[in-house]
Amino acid sequence: MRLSREKTVRLSHRIIDFLVSNPAVDFVEDRDTIRQEVVTIITSLLKLEEQVDTEVRTKIASQKKEILEGSEEWDILYRKYYAEGLKRMGVAEVHAR
Repeated sequence: MRLSREKTVRLSHRIIDFLVSNPAVDFVEDRDTIRQEVVTIITSLLKLEEQVDTEVRTKIASQKKEILEGSEEWDILYRKYYAEGLKRMGVAEVHAR
């Protein structure tokens, strides 16, 4: 998934707003420092996902048999290889793609 810098920053603000509203959360650092770290984490996760996506597409394209993107077989292989790639990278998949 690709998010613009603006959308990533907006998302980080929403996360901080949620944490502020939670009485069980105490801030040790100032909110802006935490928000900036949230942006860094989201950005790095998106880069990892993009890397996995590229690897998966390359792997599918290198199959002996041509598999057309959008076909059921392509979708099944994509989901399988994508989940494997995320697991290999140490990123838990939250939802099926």
